[in-house]
Amino acid sequence: MKLSELVEKCELKVVTDLPLEATVTDCYIGDLLSDVMGNAPANSVWLTVQSHTNILAVASIVGVKAVVLCNNLHFEEATKVKAEDNSIVLLESSETSFEVASRLLKNGLKG
Repeated sequence: MKLSELVEKCELKVVTDLPLEATVTDCYIGDLLSDVMGNAPANSVWLTVQSHTNILAVASIVGVKAVVLCNNLHFEEATKVKAEDNSIVLLESSETSFEVASRLLKNGLKG
C-alpha cells in the first residue's frame, strides 16, 4: 500500500513535507529502539510513542518508510527537520498504537 493510501484510510496527520509515494507492506509496534532495530521489517510503518531524533537512525538502518507517533503525541521540530533530510515520513495519530495497528491490518498491511 502506498503511504498516501495509508494516510487517508487510517486518518493520520502528515508532519513532514515529503512525497507519500513509498510502498509499505508491514507495520511494527515498538518503543524500545534495540527491539525495533532487530525486528522491524524493511518497507514498514513503525508505530511508537518515541519522538526524539534517535528514532530516525533506527528507521534508516531498518528501512522503515514512515514513523507514526501515537497517543496524541507530537514530534519535536528537530525530529521533523532530520526526518525530511533522511526522507522518512513522520505521521501522527490521536489513537493508541493498538488502534492504529488494527486499522492498518484491516486495510491490508501485515503485522
